[in-house]
Amino acid sequence: MKILSIGNSFSQDAHRYLHRVAKNDGCELKTVNLYIGGCSLRTHYLNMLGDKAAYDLEFNGESTEIKVSIKQALESVDWDIVTLQQVSRYSAKQETYSPYIEELARYVKKYCPHCKIFLHETWAYEEGSELLENVAGYHSPCEMLHDIQNAYVKAANSIQADGIIPCGTAMLKAISLGIEKIHRDTFHASLGAGRYLLALTWYKALTGKDISQNLFNDFDEPVTQEEREIVIKAVNFALK
Repeated sequence: MKILSIGNSFSQDAHRYLHRVAKNDGCELKTVNLYIGGCSLRTHYLNMLGDKAAYDLEFNGESTEIKVSIKQALESVDWDIVTLQQVSRYSAKQETYSPYIEELARYVKKYCPHCKIFLHETWAYEEGSELLENVAGYHSPCEMLHDIQNAYVKAANSIQADGIIPCGTAMLKAISLGIEKIHRDTFHASLGAGRYLLALTWYKALTGKDISQNLFNDFDEPVTQEEREIVIKAVNFALK
């Protein structure tokens, strides 16, 4: 399976372990992330219009020295899945998605007519984060996630997306199950359990594979057995 993400640092978090999680499970995934930090749907759209080679190409969770445009990436491979997402600070704001996501989806289908389009549901900022109230305008992660979920459902309906990868839902569930640390800077995923949760969410959502006994262990920071169990429970909850 070949997966392309038109994203930012949140899809970078999700891609970090995805290829290796799949390989460890005997499944071959080719994963490419088009990275610009903090990139919104509007900026993706403008880059699309200008055919700008503005993206760092990340291959199988690793950085490369390659710069590409969206068109170059779309034309390079017969992708099975292409993912789109809004930048986290706007993800809860439905009015920021249109007309950009519709135009991007049309562009993707023009160059990859047989691919499936999935939306990558981003996640709420950490409880107590200055960004939660000062940037996103929420008092709690639950409030923020509620609006994120609604915005992604509306966006998915507007482009007839093939599915939503429910990372925000899985993240908040892991917190409710008592995981100690799932963010690393109050908004990005932690380098161990957080990114592992995202990889498992993508892996199960896109392949349908069972993750209940997943044993991947090649992390950038340690993941305890308790964290592993919580992550798996949270992902299975989000994708039940």
